[in-house]
Amino acid sequence: MASHPNLTSTGDHPLWRLLRSQTGILASVALFSAIINILALSSSFYMLQIYDRVLPSQSVPTLIGLSVLMFLLFGINGALEFVRSRIMSRLGTGIDVNLSPGVFRAIQMQPLRSRSTGDGMQSLRDIDHIRNFMSGLGPTALFDLPWIPLYLLFVYLLHPMLALIATVGALALILLAALTEQLTSQTIEKAARAGGERLALADATRRNSEAVQAMGFGRHMTKRYVALNTGYLLNQLKASDSAGGIGNLTRAIRMVLQSAVLGLGAYFVIKGELSGGAIIAASITVSRALAPIETAITHWKSFVSARQSADRLKDLLRAIPDGECSCVSLPAPQRELSVDRLFVAPPGSAEPTLKNVSFSLEGGDALGVIGPSGSGKSTLARALVGVWNSIHCANSVRLDGAALDQWNFDSLGRHIGYMPQDIELFAGTVAENIARFNPEATSEDVIKTAKAAGAHDMIVHLSKGYQTSIGDGGQALSGGERQRVALARALYGDPFLVVLDEPNSNLDASGDQALAEAILAIRNRGGIAVVVAHRPSALAAVNKVLVLAEGQCRAFGAKDEVLRSVLQIVPQEAGAQSTEAVEPSQQQALAELKAS
Repeated sequence: MASHPNLTSTGDHPLWRLLRSQTGILASVALFSAIINILALSSSFYMLQIYDRVLPSQSVPTLIGLSVLMFLLFGINGALEFVRSRIMSRLGTGIDVNLSPGVFRAIQMQPLRSRSTGDGMQSLRDIDHIRNFMSGLGPTALFDLPWIPLYLLFVYLLHPMLALIATVGALALILLAALTEQLTSQTIEKAARAGGERLALADATRRNSEAVQAMGFGRHMTKRYVALNTGYLLNQLKASDSAGGIGNLTRAIRMVLQSAVLGLGAYFVIKGELSGGAIIAASITVSRALAPIETAITHWKSFVSARQSADRLKDLLRAIPDGECSCVSLPAPQRELSVDRLFVAPPGSAEPTLKNVSFSLEGGDALGVIGPSGSGKSTLARALVGVWNSIHCANSVRLDGAALDQWNFDSLGRHIGYMPQDIELFAGTVAENIARFNPEATSEDVIKTAKAAGAHDMIVHLSKGYQTSIGDGGQALSGGERQRVALARALYGDPFLVVLDEPNSNLDASGDQALAEAILAIRNRGGIAVVVAHRPSALAAVNKVLVLAEGQCRAFGAKDEVLRSVLQIVPQEAGAQSTEAVEPSQQQALAELKAS
């Protein structure tokens, strides 16, 4: 198979580019199809010879010779059919192998670039649809369709009127294929959309099962699922009924045509215009001529599903970059982080939640970000690590003067540590999660990172220590334990920029102390830490503070100066929402911090 062509360019369809890269394999399939279709005439010639030569002559040696030759040709035909099906199966697998990495990367990026309304795993199922279609009978029928004129020509040589009947029948079946396309394409698309929505709801309900069961609204979610599932099933039934009904009509037409050929052939035999063997040969050949059209119609639903899957994959791969670029390999950042006129909106929204924010930090700085709920703190954290982009200027966030888009994602990720507010760990061991599932991670690096996060003692007390399997989402760990492991993951590899969003929301006093020590360690090695905080203990080790309100920067500078100004301003303007810098709970917390 060809090795991973560029699938995300803005040119033609990525699937067609993949197929073009397999022209040698497709040429072999076309060659096998040509031989198979030529050999398919063997049965017609055999019947013609049996009825017109063997029976009149009553020659047993001729019968034996023809039969042996026929069995040999049938064996070759069957072997070629077997090889062709295996080639198509491997072609489908090759498409999967080539598309899957890019599609999986696009799935990772999709929530960061657009607002998803359906099932996020639809793209992987689309690859399955294409692979299964390529491995089925539908594509081989397409290779057989060009050989229909050969069969019609053979029937024409037997008698022109029989060829006319076969030609009219073939045209009728082609019209039925067009009708199948018209009746099934929209319903299949609706079914796919409804199926994605129902699976998205099922996954969301599974992830939030505790809240659903505790608050007793599971039956309401069930009703929503049933409604979506009903729409999905109705559209599937419509598509199946349309395709199945036309498929049955196709088979009926083919049987009628075969009978018509036999009946009309018998008339021509009576008139002396045709031999008895020619009747059987014509009937077999007409059946073979119409078989590819019938097969195509029977598998038309799969064809439409595969085509729509390919279109969805095309849109996904064009809309979502794969994160790879031919960028010059930049040196590791070690000096500064600069933010200049940063405007950020959530994916799928044009309204920015962060507006015109500017500041800069140098190596050794630690910034605390405070502000009321909805002020844009988490949005800022996402923008600093590059998962949400600026909507006005792509170069608003820079490391050592280089915009984040000058790195590909993997290279940039080595220099960044990120702990989101909603922590998501992966099924695997504690060590794998800390090491970001890097197979080359050493035990020494993992343990050193865990100690830097103050998590080593906690981890060794788990049932299997670092080899403890934590389950999907880290369910085997408590909230505080998950937070410790997530902090260690953010610190792995000593990244230059570490962004922590609510890193101590589930930590106890010892955890707060470990967090402060981790932030100081980042500063001491010349890195930069950005800490989004509600609890004052998270600000203990920072030297600068940024105050956000209504998506805008209200204050930035040295911690003592900013906190002093915040504590002076808030009581005077507590009634004015437009100038409120922090929530009442934070006001008290900041006062405690300043007093300490």
